[in-house]
Amino acid sequence: MTRLTTRFERKYLLDQAQYHQVRNELRLQMTSDGYTRQGGGNYLVRSLYYDTRDYSAFHERNDGNFGRIKLRVRSYSEQAEPDQPISVEIKTKKGNAMEKFACLVGLNDYHNFQTCRRWACPDNEVTNEFERLYRVRMMVPVLLIQYRREGYRTRDGSPLRVTLDQNISSARASRLFPENLLLKPHRPKNVVLEIKSTAACEPEWLQHLVRRHGLKMTANSKYVQGIEIIRPNMVTPGPVA
Repeated sequence: MTRLTTRFERKYLLDQAQYHQVRNELRLQMTSDGYTRQGGGNYLVRSLYYDTRDYSAFHERNDGNFGRIKLRVRSYSEQAEPDQPISVEIKTKKGNAMEKFACLVGLNDYHNFQTCRRWACPDNEVTNEFERLYRVRMMVPVLLIQYRREGYRTRDGSPLRVTLDQNISSARASRLFPENLLLKPHRPKNVVLEIKSTAACEPEWLQHLVRRHGLKMTANSKYVQGIEIIRPNMVTPGPVA
């Protein structure tokens, strides 16, 4: 099944005190999603990102290019389990809006792509486009990112979603389940708050929460941070003081 998600995303970097305060307030307004409840409070997210050998996706993200595209495959487990689904995803950013096309494939399908560079589901528009972009752009798997996530949804079923990500780390990798994985932390003392909405602005109560805690929106790309960790020579220059 193909899933298309169109939404606005806003990210904020929290310290530990802000994290506990914000989480407590979120729980008064929202409810934990199914993954969070099943995981006992949070769940693992592991993603393998693809890029060209000269890191064009990295540079497009840093330059803020309109229509930039990101390819990744995602698992919610550290181990390759026979019956676990793998999410194949294409993300594109157009202005302030993000579109994500995704579908689920089996573990054998993922292993087949790793080996043969072809998906075994020719009628799926997501895997077809993923494979086309992979070949046309001559992309390769370059980075694995892993973290723990708490997800919250509205009680009335409206499309607003809020997540809290921590223990974010990354490693150079060419597969989703590599052996002897050596992960390096991004910002171990911080938590990333992400607000995902189909509307251009958040509900009033959430706007008040952001202002009350003095949260500042940030372009907190996990992929950019991960590349800068494995390739220190590509660190994005900060503003001149």
